Amino acid sequence: MLIYQIALTLIPGIGDVLGKKLVVKCGSAEAVFKEPKRFLQRIEGIGEVLSRAVGKKEALIRAEKEVEFITRFHILPLFFQDTDYPWRLKHCIDSPVMLFYKGSQALNADKILGIVGTRSATGYGKETCRELVSGIKSYTPLIVSGLAYGIDSCAHRSALDSGLNTIGVLGHGLDRIYPYANHSLAERMLNQGGLVTEFLSGTKPDRENFPKRNRIIAGLCDALVVVEAARKGGALITADIANSYNRDVFAIPGRIGDPYSEGANYLIRTNQAHLFQSAENIAYIMGWKQREVAPVVQRKIFIELTADEELIIQFLRESATSGIDEISAGTGLTMSHVSAGLLNLEFEELVQALPGKVYRLK
Repeated sequence: MLIYQIALTLIPGIGDVLGKKLVVKCGSAEAVFKEPKRFLQRIEGIGEVLSRAVGKKEALIRAEKEVEFITRFHILPLFFQDTDYPWRLKHCIDSPVMLFYKGSQALNADKILGIVGTRSATGYGKETCRELVSGIKSYTPLIVSGLAYGIDSCAHRSALDSGLNTIGVLGHGLDRIYPYANHSLAERMLNQGGLVTEFLSGTKPDRENFPKRNRIIAGLCDALVVVEAARKGGALITADIANSYNRDVFAIPGRIGDPYSEGANYLIRTNQAHLFQSAENIAYIMGWKQREVAPVVQRKIFIELTADEELIIQFLRESATSGIDEISAGTGLTMSHVSAGLLNLEFEELVQALPGKVYRLK
């Protein structure tokens, strides 16, 4: 099934809108590849040329390789019909048929705030971004941005430093990090958020990928803040898309005449964004409540572990996060013993299961 879902995104001429339409008409991604050409030709937007493209094997062959990649690196594939697919994004007409995710935080958080801005951020822009994240942390939103230089990187780092989860939306495959200077930042995000993309492994960070990336940022969030931006550029594109998705857009005003304040000032002047004055300003408009302090859960002091469970605990102490197959290979236990041990350790609240069927110590 997964091979057909990925292959659907690889058929030339079949984009996200038409791809989802095909799945609905045929019943599943697999059925799209098995329906007779005459049936496909009757679907609006398909025709003879595209029906022939569906019948070719190249997409399936490439999809098989991608399945090997995501299995090897514990990446979570998300088809648009899956329950874990971001529901906010699912409601956008041009949302991706497939997403690929690696991380520790679900993409359907209660509150999600997007933060975007120029790659050439000024000191004022970075300081304002840090103040924004610090001010909003008591409302515990998930912070989403694009892992680019400048405001994006500042938003991710500020979120991590404030104890908030943060998601980076990539304009390339999960086999690389761009810019490479953000590699260590991305590593931190895997344990306090994650990385998501619609692009297959091997996809380079080409210029045309980033407008597509921007629609995912806009679609994932409840509200979007433009911190600092030129009159033209990715931040304003993202804001325009967010408005088309009926998201609340905020902009932080800057000095008149500053080239990296023109974009935010323009959004405010043309009523395309709320004037940002404080984090409470966002919370008030969005109707967000501050986090209530949860009661402290007292763990058991004495827990009797089996020999198998002791081995698993020791292995996870050294490896941070691992899949069942890695734990089995590292401990010498059979897959069934590892599965049973992990289940008991979850019950004892010693181990946490993460997306992608990987585990870590709590």
